[in-house]
Amino acid sequence: VAAQNCRKRKLNAILNLEKDVDNLQTQKESLKKQHSWCSRSIRRMKQKLNNLYRDIFSRLRDEQGRPIHPHQYTIHYSSEGTVLIIPKHSIKSKQKQDNKKEQKQK
Repeated sequence: VAAQNCRKRKLNAILNLEKDVDNLQTQKESLKKQHSWCSRSIRRMKQKLNNLYRDIFSRLRDEQGRPIHPHQYTIHYSSEGTVLIIPKHSIKSKQKQDNKKEQKQK
């Protein structure tokens, strides 16, 4: 009787593990679909952002009426909702300063 009960517990454990495997495979497939959908969504958003970025820079002009080049400037969005056009070299120099500060703190 003890051996029979042991075999029954072992069989139940195997069946439970098989159910778990099936559930995990179903969950894996669902996550794969969700990942694929998110990746496509991110690609579409990036494309829209790039199109918007190009559109904005195609309309911007400096004080002399010359177009502002997107390779020299970047768009900065603040948390307050303001939008600034900033020269890229000033951002790079600020990042270098921030990196130096971080290294000194370490």
